[in-house]
Amino acid sequence: MNDQRDLEGLSTLVTGATSGIGKAAAEELGRHGAEIVVHGRDADRGAEAVDTITAQGGKARFVAADLTDPTQLDHLVEQAGPVDVLVNNAGFSWSGPTAELDVATFDRLFAANVRAAYFLVAALGPKMAARGSGSIISIGSMAGQIGLARLAAYSATKATLAAMTRSWAAEFSPSGVRVNAVAAGPVLTNGASPDRIEALGATTLLARPAQPGEIAGVIAFLASPKASYITGAVIAADGGRTAI
Repeated sequence: MNDQRDLEGLSTLVTGATSGIGKAAAEELGRHGAEIVVHGRDADRGAEAVDTITAQGGKARFVAADLTDPTQLDHLVEQAGPVDVLVNNAGFSWSGPTAELDVATFDRLFAANVRAAYFLVAALGPKMAARGSGSIISIGSMAGQIGLARLAAYSATKATLAAMTRSWAAEFSPSGVRVNAVAAGPVLTNGASPDRIEALGATTLLARPAQPGEIAGVIAFLASPKASYITGAVIAADGGRTAI
């Protein structure tokens, strides 16, 4: 098999795939031959992501859903159909003093970053296990591994993803489903202030933030046969920040 097409024909659902890491991951997985279900909430950005993938010779379609709404999450599962690779990327960050985070935002943060991933795996993981193969990749953060001021709730969501990754690996990997996470460092996306990301990047061993494509390459590797003996792992892609 051509290494550049090592995901040929695999149905791949990427949540939050209309911008940032998710969009870069969807494009990279498409270049490897995967057939991408692009998830997002904005139809125009979804169409743009699909067009980019198809222009590069890939296959893609868009499904809209707000994953904080359980009914829409069920709709996404139904529309996606059988999935060989699931990339749990959708979510958002909140930064500020602990006392300033209101209950509604706290609940929405956990619904988007944790509950959605949990129930997508609950819906799709057993089906992968029944087929005897599959890959689940969740996008965590270095914030879930180290202490960062003003990020307590967000950090908790990412630490939870890492814990669920290990538990899901114990549950599904004996049936052939690999489950891993990528603990990303600061990444230049439109989800946070560039100045803040640059400042965080300066604290890493490489003294810079990542581009989305650098994280996408790790995701594509974990989805591929090259990572056939990797499961239950939380892979740091953080410029060495958690090493110090």
